[in-house]
Amino acid sequence: MDDGLVRSLSLGLSQSGVRDHNERLLLSLIQRHGGMPASDLSKRAGLSPPTVSSILRELETDGLVARGEPVRGKVGKPSVPMHLAADGVFSFGLKISRRSAELVLIDFTGVLRHERNLTYARPRPEEIFDFVEEGVSGITAELSAEHAGRICGLGVAAAFEMWNAMDENPDSAFSDWRGVDLRSYLQDRTDLPVMKLNDATAACQAEHTYGRGKEFRDYAYFFVGAYIGGGIALDNAVYEGRQGNAGALGSLRSIGPNGESMQLVDMASIHQLELRLHEVDLESRQLWTDPDSWRALARYVDPWIGQTAQELAKAALSTCSVIDFETIVIDGAFPSHVRDELVDRVRRYVSTQDMRGLIPPRIEAGSIGRKARAIGAATRPISAQFML
Repeated sequence: MDDGLVRSLSLGLSQSGVRDHNERLLLSLIQRHGGMPASDLSKRAGLSPPTVSSILRELETDGLVARGEPVRGKVGKPSVPMHLAADGVFSFGLKISRRSAELVLIDFTGVLRHERNLTYARPRPEEIFDFVEEGVSGITAELSAEHAGRICGLGVAAAFEMWNAMDENPDSAFSDWRGVDLRSYLQDRTDLPVMKLNDATAACQAEHTYGRGKEFRDYAYFFVGAYIGGGIALDNAVYEGRQGNAGALGSLRSIGPNGESMQLVDMASIHQLELRLHEVDLESRQLWTDPDSWRALARYVDPWIGQTAQELAKAALSTCSVIDFETIVIDGAFPSHVRDELVDRVRRYVSTQDMRGLIPPRIEAGSIGRKARAIGAATRPISAQFML
């Protein structure tokens, strides 16, 4: 039995009327563990072999699973692993942040098929809605009629209370978004089911579904974007909390340069690097449009990595004082070499901290990168309609 998927749920049931649950269970197991023969799925799901075979036949007929190459053992017939059919389902994902918007289309296996990007100094609702409407229409027009008919929805990743300014000038942030019903506006513009989730939680979901999150049972996840956020995975599932705002790790308390109480978001975000570039009259938008600029700006990037690593080390241990996470996963909207250097420094800083009463966590790099929020958003319609 696969405890990570069936814990807190009833086991797969063979009675009539519960096929939808059993289909979701098998699809979830395949997504989590990769292609498996019916015999292995039967053991993990707690379902009888005939029940599993019947469900798989229907899923194959519906185009949701596909047969892999037979695997020959030492005795008996070769086993045939069943995989998710890449073209079985498609989903759009939209990330709206303070510096850019990103629209992606992923397939059933999480592979990114299409994307559109928009950068700006300040996000305005109408500009975002036009971008999404044109992007969805344009990408859909490039698909075959069959594939277009398999688009299951649009997931949206945006900051919790994103109108709430996080910098010195509230007029320069997201105040235009106060009172905007994002879900309704986008449903009207795209004619798709729309689901919304916190942006950092979406990034955590992408890592958990398609990245290194599969390796860990319980972990805290930090995503360093223009403003840092986080997510939490417990018992092999991303935990969103009562109002979808669990893992608001950017709100952890920190100490400012003058001893004042601040939040982690004010001490360990790419925004701090942007401010430094502005001070020396350098264009900060290149951080979002030109990944190579991070190397060219090493004079300013390196001190920022050092400060951010120190803050993340303290935040990691604060998080582990609440739940003894086995791992802290760190990713962000920066090139992989920056992520790797940041993770290495966090490891070193953690080793120097006072850890009395704590079990030191592993510090690991995420694997999805800057597209994690958009990809995570796209997983939401797929999960809602096809997975447990």
